[in-house]
Amino acid sequence: MKFIGVDLGWSSNPSGVCCLALQGMQLELVDLRRESSFAEVLAWIDRQVGATDAAMIAIDAPTLIPNQTGMRSPDRLAHKIFGRYHAGCYPANLGLPFAERTVGFGLSLEARNFEHAPEILPQTLGRYQIEVFPHPAMVHLFGLERIIKYKKGTVSDRRSGLAILRQHILEDLPKLEPRLDLKILPEVPLRGVAIKALEDQLDSIICAYVAAHWWYWGLEKNLVLGDREEGYIVVPAPFAASI
Repeated sequence: MKFIGVDLGWSSNPSGVCCLALQGMQLELVDLRRESSFAEVLAWIDRQVGATDAAMIAIDAPTLIPNQTGMRSPDRLAHKIFGRYHAGCYPANLGLPFAERTVGFGLSLEARNFEHAPEILPQTLGRYQIEVFPHPAMVHLFGLERIIKYKKGTVSDRRSGLAILRQHILEDLPKLEPRLDLKILPEVPLRGVAIKALEDQLDSIICAYVAAHWWYWGLEKNLVLGDREEGYIVVPAPFAASI
């Protein structure tokens, strides 16, 4: 079983992508990179999982948007539950410029037989897709009191935040189940463009790990904000395993 994480560029920005494979009880890194366009992301997915391979794809983007205006149900729930961690998500509706692109990406995955999976029988092989949100996932996986701030601020601030996130990935994910023990990750770069590239890649690792965690445990150790009709976000439950 493979687990794909996509930190989707909602507009024209590049996307971070990660592929993990489960070997016994251990997740192994297959590929980690950035792709410049949606077409390139989809081509990369096709290379990783082919036309029939079992896989779970986790996308950091709203791929189900039923509402013309306002905020989706999962967005409201994310603000209600995670606002105190500064982890509320960006509201999505069909009137916003990115909506056609993000919904279209989900439809492209459906055309490849990746079905939305806000409900799942754990450890059942299949082709699935889910929406995820890295900030709340990190809060619960790493036991944080507040999100790691690495997306805004000075170059120094962003480098410091990315270094903290990188360390959590290296030190905490090997202690969870399923286990992801990465021996090496790219070092935090010095300049802005390269910093953004690493940010996208680390976010895609979190997305891929949440995909694995949802497939492995289902509702036993995960939360689902929303549903198939209103849109949904899968988040690991608090302290999903002992750190």
